[in-house]
Amino acid sequence: MSNAMTYKGYIARIDFDGRDNIFVGHVLGVDDKISFHGATVDELSSDFHAAVDHYLNDCEQSGRKPQKPASGKLMLRIDPEVHARVSIAAAVAGESVNQWSEEALARAASEVLERTATA
Repeated sequence: MSNAMTYKGYIARIDFDGRDNIFVGHVLGVDDKISFHGATVDELSSDFHAAVDHYLNDCEQSGRKPQKPASGKLMLRIDPEVHARVSIAAAVAGESVNQWSEEALARAASEVLERTATA
């Protein structure tokens, strides 16, 4: 991910469009397309907020529930050896596989997002 922005729980990926000389953002993790752009960081941030607010308002007006970036359920297919090591690590930590995995994934995701925010 190039860079990211967050607003009201929505996360957007930001890219630079050299052809039009603008920043372009796309909200991640929802099926509905939410995109925005700006020539400056202030314009980009303002348009991001407006796009999310418009999406939430549109959902409210049409009586549909806005999508959230994630449901809280994650199905994974992993190597059986990795699965066994995760089970053992969770047991050693005194946690369920779900608890242990959530903590490990949260740490990994934070590291990636911190690196992209400072890139």
